[in-house]
Amino acid sequence: MDTQNISPLRLLLKAAVLFVGLNLLFAALNPLPALGQLSLYNSLLPGRQRLPYGDDPQRSYNLNLYSVEAMFASHVLAGAPKPADEFRVFVIGDSSVWGFLLENKDTLTAALNAAHLHSADGRRAVFYNLGHPTISLTKDLMILDEAMQYQPDLILWPTTLEAFPWDKQLASPLVQNNPQRVSALVATYKLPSAVDPLATIYGAPLSNLSLIRQRRNLADLLRLQLYGFAWAATGIDVHIPDEYERHAVDLAADENYGSLQPPLQPSQLAFEVLAAGQQRAGDVPVLIINEPIFVGHGANSDLRYNSFYPRWAYDDYRSLLAAEADAQGWHYIDLWQAADNDEFTNTPIHLTPQGTLLLAYELLQTLSTQFDLNP
Repeated sequence: MDTQNISPLRLLLKAAVLFVGLNLLFAALNPLPALGQLSLYNSLLPGRQRLPYGDDPQRSYNLNLYSVEAMFASHVLAGAPKPADEFRVFVIGDSSVWGFLLENKDTLTAALNAAHLHSADGRRAVFYNLGHPTISLTKDLMILDEAMQYQPDLILWPTTLEAFPWDKQLASPLVQNNPQRVSALVATYKLPSAVDPLATIYGAPLSNLSLIRQRRNLADLLRLQLYGFAWAATGIDVHIPDEYERHAVDLAADENYGSLQPPLQPSQLAFEVLAAGQQRAGDVPVLIINEPIFVGHGANSDLRYNSFYPRWAYDDYRSLLAAEADAQGWHYIDLWQAADNDEFTNTPIHLTPQGTLLLAYELLQTLSTQFDLNP
């Protein structure tokens, strides 16, 4: 037998065995959570003011990634222990909280921090932006779960109808790419299987954790560190184009809202996920906020408030959410018209800097009356 022909075959076989073994070992150890906690931020680099997110990394010095550990490790929250004189407020939610098309200085948390509030016992209120630009209550719950280790004193949870339908819960890529984390929340809080990624098309956990499947996530961990140098030098973490397409004013002549039909039923909305968030917060109060929306005045505005919502769906949602909050004893405020119609940008929920100030002004009154936070 020709040994020269056998050696390459054996070499190829050994390489295949090594490759499979390495993938299985990587999946079994699942080192990504630990690797995500290794960060240059808050040491060599300053901590970011909001969680990483960016569609144009070359101009925003920011990127989308799926490691919740790395996202928090890059945030200013992870920089130092909580000061004794700090009343810590977390603001979770969607892209309107994160500040889509807004610089850091124009976000909701920046506006609230500018008010220089203090608690009744004299601690200074510090607001932290933990929004993330996808709309899903389950995504918010996952971020809230991670955030609790940072000892909040109050949680603000702005949200909107689009976050509530059950088919929206797994729409966030952050949820889809953290199936073990979300499934643990489903089990802990006995949530419906509709929000369990491991019970859906997202697949078996072992294969999803293999090295070959996680290679993008590994690269993103490194890229997040590298973009930090440009961000630290410029302060830029979002690209705001000179021109962008404004949200629609003239609306389609239909009253469809996904697969839902009037009247909206409580069982069609993920109130259980809101309840899980309240339970996860424990003794920390949570203020649920129905965030502002654009209210149409153009064509077919008698059928729809905006491109997101037909009037029947949004009206039913507001009634159902208020009733649920009252029945459960939740802190709740409806600020759906807190911003003027001309203060929305590219979607019916994204605000201009001035619109954000209007929302902050309304919130400041609630924070004073309900939580005794005052200048």
